[in-house]
Amino acid sequence: MAIAYRQQVDDDTEFAIWKIEEEADELYSQLQLNGYEKTYYEQLKIGKRNLHWLGTRVLLRKLLRTDEYIDCKVDAHGKPYLVNLPYHISLSHSFDYAAVMISKAPVGIDIEQVTDKIERIARKFMRQEELDFITEADKINQLYVCWCAKEAVYKCYGQKEVSFANNILLKPFNFEGHGYLEAHLHKGEINLNYEVGYLQFHDYMVGFVKG
Repeated sequence: MAIAYRQQVDDDTEFAIWKIEEEADELYSQLQLNGYEKTYYEQLKIGKRNLHWLGTRVLLRKLLRTDEYIDCKVDAHGKPYLVNLPYHISLSHSFDYAAVMISKAPVGIDIEQVTDKIERIARKFMRQEELDFITEADKINQLYVCWCAKEAVYKCYGQKEVSFANNILLKPFNFEGHGYLEAHLHKGEINLNYEVGYLQFHDYMVGFVKG
């Protein structure tokens, strides 16, 4: 297992992508887990879900540059947080990769393997005005940028009951392999603007944002 990509977003924010190549036992041996975490781990199904859980936590240790126990919990909205360290975190995974983002401010990251299936669900997470700026030449990649951007914003906001289609609106952008796009989250009295970064990494797409 090795860091495949690392990016310093600003002085307080960075993220990394890790290729998961080890067996579960090898990853497990790199972690210190408490009783609850050990019980949770044992309940996971053997397979990618198991490796993803281990992989994100090993990568988190690398980004935090520590071999000590990390008290990482999940709040009532499903957002992971560090109990005793002054960082916000976001975790993601897809097939052979794990991704972790850390910052002094709220963050969100999402990684997805790019396949044609995104076309079939586009209308479930996109508004018509967003679909209108998708170009035929870059359709699949643009749709994945949109999905990853909305997922990253959702994770950064950190609250449940947010509709990708109804509450998160993306401004038009041209796909260039990497770059930024503008996103707006509107829900009730909440109005938040985000600048979301995206990155094409091999046959994966990554979206990342700092609040």
